[in-house]
Amino acid sequence: MTDPATQPAEKSVMTKDDIIEFLKDNPTFLQDNPDVEELLLPQKKRPVRGQPADFQSYMIERLKTAKEDAVETTREIVENSRANMNNQQRIYASVLRMLEAATFQDFIHSITMDVPNILDVDIAVLVVEADGQDIPLIQTNGIRAVPAGTVSQWMGDKPVILEDNIGGIEAIYGGGATLVKSQILLRIDISMDTPPAIVAFGSRNADTFNDGQATDQVLFLARVIERCFRTWLSLPV
Repeated sequence: MTDPATQPAEKSVMTKDDIIEFLKDNPTFLQDNPDVEELLLPQKKRPVRGQPADFQSYMIERLKTAKEDAVETTREIVENSRANMNNQQRIYASVLRMLEAATFQDFIHSITMDVPNILDVDIAVLVVEADGQDIPLIQTNGIRAVPAGTVSQWMGDKPVILEDNIGGIEAIYGGGATLVKSQILLRIDISMDTPPAIVAFGSRNADTFNDGQATDQVLFLARVIERCFRTWLSLPV
């Protein structure tokens, strides 16, 4: 019977952390063992055995990769900046169109027809919690009334909601609900004397709007709409 004490001990498996710790404790290891450097080079860069190992080509490859990553990052930043500038110009154009309205009906038309064209969305609807008497001219074409509490049910305490890959809400979009695949729900606080309202922008593209997008520009649009309403209807803040 073989004595276990005479059997060779099993080799322990070194982990990546073990190797890193070893190199930290022995910073001159590669300098003292130049042959090992051959093993650290990519296969296509392996030098002839016996010749000095040169990391230059390897470092060039790394720098090239880093440059390509930097170029790609820069391209994305430029594209995002252009998109933000384009969106900003569209918001400004939308505001100017609303300020040009000659009548209240024209103002509603600008929100529900002209602004969506400027913003390149498919449908826009103004939804107000009302029974037709709470806000003057509530029956104006382009305004939809919903029961009290509906806006809070949809919005909670959020001033704006952006959603992608959805089905449109019939109470908001009516017959156009089947068209809507992504949307913005924008709370409109017209006055302390009026019920809650929202402006909904819907798109047939499922990824036009998403929760990760910035909201500062559409919130600015909401504040302009509120002020225009108060002016047209002679309402207090």
